[in-house]
Amino acid sequence: MTAACRESSMLFAAADGSELPMLVFEPADGTRPQAGVVWFHGGALREGSPDGLAPHCRKLASRGIFAGSAGYRLLGRGAASIDDCIADVRCAVEQFARLAAMRGLEAPHLASGGSSAGAHLALAAAMTPPESTTAPGPGIAAVVALNPAGLNLRSIEPAAQRRLEQQVGIAAGRLTEYSLIEFARPGNPPMQIHHGTRDEVEPIDGVRQFRDVMVRSGNECTLVEYDHAGHGFHYPGVGGHFDDVIDATALFLLDRIATT
Repeated sequence: MTAACRESSMLFAAADGSELPMLVFEPADGTRPQAGVVWFHGGALREGSPDGLAPHCRKLASRGIFAGSAGYRLLGRGAASIDDCIADVRCAVEQFARLAAMRGLEAPHLASGGSSAGAHLALAAAMTPPESTTAPGPGIAAVVALNPAGLNLRSIEPAAQRRLEQQVGIAAGRLTEYSLIEFARPGNPPMQIHHGTRDEVEPIDGVRQFRDVMVRSGNECTLVEYDHAGHGFHYPGVGGHFDDVIDATALFLLDRIATT
Protein backbone atom coordinates (compact mmCIF):
# COMPACT_ATOMS: atom_id res chain seq x y z
CA MET A 1 0.00 0.00 0.00
CA THR A 2 1.44 3.40 -1.04
CA ALA A 3 1.94 5.92 1.74
CA ALA A 4 -0.53 8.80 1.63
CA CYS A 5 2.16 11.31 2.55
CA ARG A 6 5.84 11.79 3.26
CA GLU A 7 6.97 13.11 6.64
CA SER A 8 10.18 14.85 7.64
CA SER A 9 11.48 17.19 10.32
CA MET A 10 13.88 20.10 10.37
CA LEU A 11 15.08 23.03 12.44
CA PHE A 12 14.61 26.67 11.53
CA ALA A 13 15.98 29.87 13.02
CA ALA A 14 13.85 31.66 15.60
CA ALA A 15 13.85 35.45 15.78
CA ASP A 16 16.66 35.34 18.38
CA GLY A 17 18.78 32.96 16.32
CA SER A 18 17.99 29.83 18.34
CA GLU A 19 16.67 26.72 16.61
CA LEU A 20 13.06 25.58 16.59
CA PRO A 21 11.43 22.43 15.20
CA MET A 22 9.20 22.17 12.16
CA LEU A 23 7.46 18.99 11.02
CA VAL A 24 6.82 18.77 7.29
CA PHE A 25 4.15 16.67 5.57
CA GLU A 26 3.67 16.44 1.84
CA PRO A 27 1.73 14.33 -0.64
CA ALA A 28 3.20 11.00 -1.60
CA ASP A 29 6.01 10.80 -4.16
CA GLY A 30 5.07 12.19 -7.53
CA THR A 31 2.11 14.21 -6.31
CA ARG A 32 2.53 17.96 -6.56
CA PRO A 33 0.82 19.86 -3.71
CA GLN A 34 -2.02 22.20 -4.63
CA ALA A 35 -1.86 24.45 -1.57
CA GLY A 36 0.13 24.80 1.63
CA VAL A 37 -0.61 25.52 5.30
CA VAL A 38 1.66 25.89 8.33
CA TRP A 39 0.11 25.30 11.77
CA PHE A 40 0.99 26.54 15.27
CA HIS A 41 0.08 24.57 18.36
CA GLY A 42 -1.87 25.68 21.41
CA GLY A 43 -0.91 25.51 25.07
CA ALA A 44 -1.40 29.04 26.44
CA LEU A 45 2.05 30.01 25.05
CA ARG A 46 3.68 27.91 27.76
CA GLU A 47 3.12 24.32 26.65
CA GLY A 48 2.67 22.22 23.55
CA SER A 49 4.77 21.17 20.59
CA PRO A 50 4.45 20.73 16.81
CA ASP A 51 3.46 17.09 17.40
CA GLY A 52 0.04 18.26 18.57
CA LEU A 53 -1.12 19.16 15.06
CA ALA A 54 0.74 16.40 13.23
CA PRO A 55 -2.47 14.37 12.73
CA HIS A 56 -4.08 17.37 11.01
CA CYS A 57 -1.05 17.82 8.75
CA ARG A 58 -0.93 14.12 7.91
CA LYS A 59 -4.57 14.09 6.80
CA LEU A 60 -4.24 17.29 4.78
CA ALA A 61 -1.12 16.04 3.03
CA SER A 62 -3.02 12.93 1.96
CA ARG A 63 -5.42 15.31 0.21
CA GLY A 64 -2.81 17.11 -1.82
CA ILE A 65 -1.91 19.89 0.63
CA PHE A 66 1.66 20.68 1.71
CA ALA A 67 1.46 21.01 5.50
CA GLY A 68 3.79 22.01 8.29
CA SER A 69 3.57 22.21 12.07
CA ALA A 70 6.06 24.62 13.61
CA GLY A 71 7.24 25.46 17.07
CA TYR A 72 7.84 28.84 18.67
CA ARG A 73 9.66 29.86 21.85
CA LEU A 74 7.43 29.33 24.86
CA LEU A 75 7.04 31.72 27.80
CA GLY A 76 9.53 30.75 30.46
CA ARG A 77 11.45 28.68 27.89
CA GLY A 78 13.14 31.23 25.67
CA ALA A 79 10.31 33.71 25.15
CA ALA A 80 10.16 36.77 27.40
CA SER A 81 6.75 37.84 26.10
CA ILE A 82 4.10 37.12 23.50
CA ASP A 83 6.05 39.43 21.19
CA ASP A 84 8.77 36.78 20.95
CA CYS A 85 6.17 34.15 20.09
CA ILE A 86 4.72 36.28 17.28
CA ALA A 87 8.21 37.02 15.95
CA ASP A 88 8.94 33.29 15.80
CA VAL A 89 5.68 32.64 13.97
CA ARG A 90 6.77 35.14 11.32
CA CYS A 91 10.09 33.30 11.01
CA ALA A 92 8.31 29.97 10.68
CA VAL A 93 6.02 31.33 7.97
CA GLU A 94 9.04 32.62 6.05
CA GLN A 95 10.80 29.26 6.34
CA PHE A 96 7.66 27.40 5.29
CA ALA A 97 7.30 29.71 2.29
CA ARG A 98 10.85 28.84 1.21
CA LEU A 99 10.08 25.13 1.48
CA ALA A 100 6.82 25.61 -0.41
CA ALA A 101 8.54 27.52 -3.21
CA MET A 102 10.79 24.51 -3.79
CA ARG A 103 7.61 22.55 -4.42
CA GLY A 104 6.09 25.06 -6.81
CA LEU A 105 3.89 26.90 -4.29
CA GLU A 106 4.14 30.68 -3.98
CA ALA A 107 2.59 33.04 -1.41
CA PRO A 108 -0.87 33.19 -3.09
CA HIS A 109 -1.19 29.46 -2.43
CA LEU A 110 -0.12 29.43 1.22
CA ALA A 111 -2.09 29.65 4.47
CA SER A 112 -1.27 29.70 8.16
CA GLY A 113 -3.31 28.58 11.11
CA GLY A 114 -3.28 27.02 14.52
CA SER A 115 -5.14 25.94 17.59
CA SER A 116 -6.13 28.16 20.54
CA ALA A 117 -3.11 30.34 21.42
CA GLY A 118 -1.41 29.15 18.24
CA ALA A 119 -4.39 30.34 16.22
CA HIS A 120 -4.12 33.73 17.93
CA LEU A 121 -0.44 33.95 16.99
CA ALA A 122 -1.13 33.01 13.37
CA LEU A 123 -3.95 35.54 13.09
CA ALA A 124 -1.94 38.31 14.77
CA ALA A 125 1.00 37.73 12.42
CA ALA A 126 -1.24 37.66 9.33
CA MET A 127 -3.34 40.71 10.29
CA THR A 128 -0.56 43.06 11.44
CA PRO A 129 2.75 44.24 9.95
CA PRO A 130 6.09 43.48 11.59
CA GLU A 131 7.34 46.28 13.85
CA SER A 132 10.16 47.15 11.47
CA THR A 133 7.98 47.83 8.42
CA THR A 134 4.61 49.14 7.32
CA ALA A 135 4.25 46.30 4.79
CA PRO A 136 1.58 43.62 5.34
CA GLY A 137 2.36 40.64 7.51
CA PRO A 138 3.99 37.41 6.26
CA GLY A 139 3.09 36.24 2.77
CA ILE A 140 -0.06 34.32 3.63
CA ALA A 141 -3.16 34.16 1.46
CA ALA A 142 -5.56 32.69 4.06
CA VAL A 143 -5.83 31.67 7.71
CA VAL A 144 -7.53 28.67 9.33
CA ALA A 145 -8.15 29.08 13.07
CA LEU A 146 -9.13 26.18 15.32
CA ASN A 147 -10.86 27.39 18.51
CA PRO A 148 -8.83 30.65 18.50
CA ALA A 149 -8.26 32.61 21.72
CA GLY A 150 -7.87 36.35 22.26
CA LEU A 151 -10.36 37.59 19.68
CA ASN A 152 -11.73 40.44 21.82
CA LEU A 153 -9.45 41.06 24.78
CA ARG A 154 -11.09 44.42 25.46
CA SER A 155 -14.18 42.57 26.69
CA ILE A 156 -12.27 40.97 29.58
CA GLU A 157 -12.69 42.46 33.06
CA PRO A 158 -9.89 44.92 33.99
CA ALA A 159 -8.51 42.74 36.77
CA ALA A 160 -8.37 39.75 34.44
CA GLN A 161 -6.67 41.92 31.81
CA ARG A 162 -3.92 42.82 34.27
CA ARG A 163 -3.39 39.16 35.19
CA LEU A 164 -3.20 38.18 31.54
CA GLU A 165 -0.72 40.99 30.82
CA GLN A 166 1.55 39.62 33.52
CA GLN A 167 1.16 36.06 32.24
CA VAL A 168 2.17 36.94 28.66
CA GLY A 169 4.98 39.29 29.69
CA ILE A 170 3.69 42.67 28.53
CA ALA A 171 3.37 46.01 30.29
CA ALA A 172 0.16 47.08 32.00
CA GLY A 173 -2.34 48.61 29.60
CA ARG A 174 -1.00 46.84 26.52
CA LEU A 175 -3.33 43.84 26.36
CA THR A 176 -5.74 45.35 23.86
CA GLU A 177 -2.83 45.74 21.43
CA TYR A 178 -3.16 41.97 20.97
CA SER A 179 -6.95 41.92 20.64
CA LEU A 180 -7.62 40.53 17.16
CA ILE A 181 -10.93 42.32 16.68
CA GLU A 182 -9.00 45.59 16.76
CA PHE A 183 -7.06 44.52 13.64
CA ALA A 184 -10.12 44.01 11.46
CA ARG A 185 -9.77 46.23 8.42
CA PRO A 186 -10.27 45.92 4.67
CA GLY A 187 -7.68 43.67 3.09
CA ASN A 188 -7.34 41.06 5.86
CA PRO A 189 -6.78 37.56 4.42
CA PRO A 190 -9.75 35.22 4.02
CA MET A 191 -10.35 33.24 7.21
CA GLN A 192 -12.08 30.07 8.26
CA ILE A 193 -12.74 29.65 11.98
CA HIS A 194 -13.72 26.35 13.61
CA HIS A 195 -15.28 26.75 17.05
CA GLY A 196 -17.41 24.82 19.51
CA THR A 197 -20.58 26.36 20.87
CA ARG A 198 -19.56 25.34 24.40
CA ASP A 199 -15.97 26.56 24.28
CA GLU A 200 -15.06 27.47 27.85
CA VAL A 201 -11.96 29.50 26.92
CA GLU A 202 -13.37 31.69 24.13
CA PRO A 203 -17.20 31.79 24.28
CA ILE A 204 -18.92 31.42 20.93
CA ASP A 205 -20.67 34.81 21.19
CA GLY A 206 -17.31 36.58 21.03
CA VAL A 207 -16.29 34.54 18.01
CA ARG A 208 -19.52 35.43 16.24
CA GLN A 209 -18.89 39.10 17.03
CA PHE A 210 -15.38 38.86 15.54
CA ARG A 211 -16.79 37.21 12.42
CA ASP A 212 -19.40 39.95 12.03
CA VAL A 213 -16.83 42.75 12.42
CA MET A 214 -14.57 41.09 9.87
CA VAL A 215 -17.41 40.77 7.36
CA ARG A 216 -18.52 44.38 7.91
CA SER A 217 -14.94 45.40 7.15
CA GLY A 218 -15.26 43.76 3.75
CA ASN A 219 -13.38 40.55 4.52
CA GLU A 220 -14.23 36.92 4.01
CA CYS A 221 -14.56 35.27 7.40
CA THR A 222 -16.42 31.98 7.68
CA LEU A 223 -17.32 30.55 11.08
CA VAL A 224 -17.95 26.81 11.24
CA GLU A 225 -19.74 26.01 14.50
CA TYR A 226 -19.76 22.63 16.23
CA ASP A 227 -22.75 22.14 18.51
CA HIS A 228 -21.99 21.34 22.16
CA ALA A 229 -18.24 21.12 21.46
CA GLY A 230 -15.75 22.49 23.97
CA HIS A 231 -12.21 23.81 23.64
CA GLY A 232 -9.85 21.46 21.80
CA PHE A 233 -12.72 19.60 20.13
CA HIS A 234 -10.81 19.21 16.86
CA TYR A 235 -8.21 16.70 18.04
CA PRO A 236 -8.55 13.01 17.10
CA GLY A 237 -10.61 11.16 19.68
CA VAL A 238 -12.06 14.33 21.23
CA GLY A 239 -15.75 14.75 20.45
CA GLY A 240 -15.64 13.00 17.09
CA HIS A 241 -15.17 16.16 15.01
CA PHE A 242 -11.65 15.60 13.68
CA ASP A 243 -12.69 14.38 10.23
CA ASP A 244 -15.27 17.15 9.89
CA VAL A 245 -12.62 19.78 10.64
CA ILE A 246 -10.21 18.26 8.13
CA ASP A 247 -12.90 18.05 5.45
CA ALA A 248 -13.91 21.69 5.87
CA THR A 249 -10.29 22.89 6.07
CA ALA A 250 -9.25 21.00 2.93
CA LEU A 251 -12.27 22.30 1.02
CA PHE A 252 -11.52 25.87 2.10
CA LEU A 253 -7.85 25.70 1.13
CA LEU A 254 -8.42 23.93 -2.17
CA ASP A 255 -11.25 26.30 -3.08
CA ARG A 256 -9.54 29.57 -2.07
CA ILE A 257 -5.81 29.25 -2.67
CA ALA A 258 -5.08 26.08 -4.63
CA THR A 259 -2.99 26.20 -7.77
CA THR A 260 -4.87 25.87 -11.03
